[in-house]
Amino acid sequence: MTLIDEVQKARQEVVTDGYEMSLGEVINLYKDKELVIDPVFQRLFRWDDQRKTRFIESLLLGIPVPPIFVFQDEDGIWELIDGLQRISTVLQLTGDLTGQRAEELGPLVLNGTRFLPSLDGKRWNESSEGAADGMGSKLQIEIKRARLRVEILKSESAASAKYELFQRLNTGGANLSEQEVRNSIAVSINKGFYDWLAGLSKRPSFVRTTRQTESALEKEAGTELALRFLAFRLVPYRAGLDVHEYLDDALFKLASKGGIDMAVESEIFNKTFDLLEAALGDSAFQRWNGASFSGKFLMSLFEVIATGVSKNLPAIEAMTPDNRNELLVEKAKNLQNNPTFSNNSGAGVRGTTRLANLLPIAEDLMKP
Repeated sequence: MTLIDEVQKARQEVVTDGYEMSLGEVINLYKDKELVIDPVFQRLFRWDDQRKTRFIESLLLGIPVPPIFVFQDEDGIWELIDGLQRISTVLQLTGDLTGQRAEELGPLVLNGTRFLPSLDGKRWNESSEGAADGMGSKLQIEIKRARLRVEILKSESAASAKYELFQRLNTGGANLSEQEVRNSIAVSINKGFYDWLAGLSKRPSFVRTTRQTESALEKEAGTELALRFLAFRLVPYRAGLDVHEYLDDALFKLASKGGIDMAVESEIFNKTFDLLEAALGDSAFQRWNGASFSGKFLMSLFEVIATGVSKNLPAIEAMTPDNRNELLVEKAKNLQNNPTFSNNSGAGVRGTTRLANLLPIAEDLMKP
């Protein structure tokens, strides 16, 4: 298939529409349950009051705001793909936001700004009779009449199109990491799979061997490592494929119905990291410098050691505890002596090159 053929085929998988609407119309769609602003693949409401105020200020000043993106299902219901922060801010301000998060947030009280210092302390309606802290009907109407563009991904699009759109919208800047996007998509595809994956990443032996900090645990960084472990074991890597695209593809395959035997993989995961913790502790994925294991966690070591041990579990488990601990320590020490590993694990080696060369030899390098 030529490049032009590929472009034409991909275009056929995405069916779009779009038009401008007033915020008042958007609010009514939400109140009528024709707009879902919290589909499971959306991220948490992260804006602080200052950013919310800046957005409301933009609406009052008539400053153009970016479009929102929605997915229209077969029943005509819209799911918000991008624009959660903006729409939730308006709904919190007007008092129309519902659900537990609305109760946690409470009413939106605005701050003063450089252009509109009198916004300080203002809210949609007065907090009590005569309080003079309400915005007033004139400004309320201004906000409800403010217009924004709605880009619509139609239900005729390919099944994966809304996740692809969500991913592209949320990885162009610094808002979400690649894995945060994957976590969101995993919830949408198969929440049971995501919960299981997140549970694996919190196993004490996994946390210790991968040297996860409190900050990393809070951000669920271990979820990506757990996904990588499963992907390396179960989804062959195609040379040249971008690492993140490989992980995206692996996620779809693993999370799809019938994609993985979670009971079997749980046992393999737990045994692998329990064995590594017993032998190497928190040095499991540190480099051997000739005298000790030291330095930071290295992805190349994780890829080879964890994958290799998982594929040799029966043989390793058959050994006595002392012998297998000695084996794993020696294997970790000797990795630097393997030319393929040393040539593909240093600084400056692209992830695509590293995976293409190291994953095929992981099983042999860790074989008893």
